[in-house]
Amino acid sequence: MNLCPTEPRPAVPSHDCRRASGRVSRRVSRRVLQPGLQRNCALALALLLAGSALAQGRPAPLSGRGFDCLIEPRQTIELRSPVEGLIEQVSVDRGETTRRGQVLVTLVSALERTNLEVVRHRAAMTGRIELARNRVAFARRKVERAQQLEGEAFISIQARDEAQTELALAEAELKDVIENQQQAQLELRRATEILEQRSLKSPFDGYVVDRLLNPGDLAEAGTGRRPMLKLAQLDPLRVEVLLPAAAWGRISPGSTARVMVEGQGAARNARVLVADKVIDAGSGLFGVRLEMPNPGLRVPVGGRCTVEFAGLGVEPLSPVSLPSAAPVAPAVPVAPPPGRR
Repeated sequence: MNLCPTEPRPAVPSHDCRRASGRVSRRVSRRVLQPGLQRNCALALALLLAGSALAQGRPAPLSGRGFDCLIEPRQTIELRSPVEGLIEQVSVDRGETTRRGQVLVTLVSALERTNLEVVRHRAAMTGRIELARNRVAFARRKVERAQQLEGEAFISIQARDEAQTELALAEAELKDVIENQQQAQLELRRATEILEQRSLKSPFDGYVVDRLLNPGDLAEAGTGRRPMLKLAQLDPLRVEVLLPAAAWGRISPGSTARVMVEGQGAARNARVLVADKVIDAGSGLFGVRLEMPNPGLRVPVGGRCTVEFAGLGVEPLSPVSLPSAAPVAPAVPVAPPPGRR
């Protein structure tokens, strides 16, 4: 495959591209090779070197034994408010650690607190319930006396019916008061949840990557709005590695591997979480995700590392060595066009 593009110029022998690429590092005179052809041949040589690694189907390693990998946070979130409001306090800053459930941001909530007190007082009111129960007790005794007197023919049947109707009305009123009390309890729970939305808590033990809003700023709700904080979970860490297709099916979730972090010295144990079932057709690679403990946050995030799988039986890609170049013929100067010097 001829990687050097053709341009509308006089025919150039096929070995000129190889000769030009071999002389790029020597800074030959531009009279030896046309400027456009020199640039295109150098680009073609770079693509050839990059493509040779992908053609092998193996990622380039950081060391001579392990597969090159990347360390990432287990999860990264942008903390936004579910409701709009003025920020009253931000209790953390960039570079600080957080604990799960810790209040990080508080919005102005004087109105919500007052509403909560009103609803709590209403839910604690029991006077109407006691009144309704006393009415039911009185109506029940009245019915008992009416039944006794009606049996002795001292009162009419209509008087007995009136007593029974008063008892039914008293019982219905008691039921209505109890239902209102239950509704007040639900309103108390609702008011508590509304107040909870004014305080944003950390969803995990994490690290503050950035602080974007300050007290006095307006916190806006909704996707695409500016977040207040950016948090990252750094314990445990996530390790991403690409393996060649020859290793597919030899790694199962739950297995362990050794991770050597660049500049950290001793290797660390990591557990395989996911081994992709799909191989990328273009590169011949598939992804594997591991989980590595990080007590004390001593492992840097975003750094490079190498992973070694015991008993994998697949060697990582060796460093690419360029084939020896063919002997280069002496340069033939190109005569300048007539009229140029």
